[in-house]
Amino acid sequence: MADALFDGRKLRMLTVVDLFTRECLAIDVGQSLKGEDVVRVLTAITQERGLPRTIKSDNGSEFTSKVMDKWAYERHVELDFSRPGKPTDNANVESFNGRLRQECLNATWFMSIDDARGKIEAWRQYYNESRPHSALDWSTPAEFARRRRQLPATTISEEPEIPTSVRY
Repeated sequence: MADALFDGRKLRMLTVVDLFTRECLAIDVGQSLKGEDVVRVLTAITQERGLPRTIKSDNGSEFTSKVMDKWAYERHVELDFSRPGKPTDNANVESFNGRLRQECLNATWFMSIDDARGKIEAWRQYYNESRPHSALDWSTPAEFARRRRQLPATTISEEPEIPTSVRY
């Protein structure tokens, strides 16, 4: 996603959402995003949550980079790219990005990159911990994830997928 600071400087965001739990696992904020940034964020997430089977993303250069391809290959993670011009291929992330835009980006002035990081992280925590989600039977993503982790492994039929999206 893209936005701007109060003075017009560019602001880029990498959003990472678990399709199963609807949790926002990360929003990386900077002035630009490269494949190395995606790999750094995914490595941090997978150290805590384990590897996903599949990562869905758009065709941005940060996702089609050699460093991203190498990271996925070495970890046996499938990269599933949406078709160019078909945002419905990654509808859950597009919906999440719309909520982020409406509830945070359009409602907030960012004075600096650090200010943006703090405010966006606060919104991410609100989204995960306090905001009910209709697709989760009106649970928050964090509540839903906690309940699913308490179930025996044999009753969980879906494995988490981590879609990502950066749109310029």
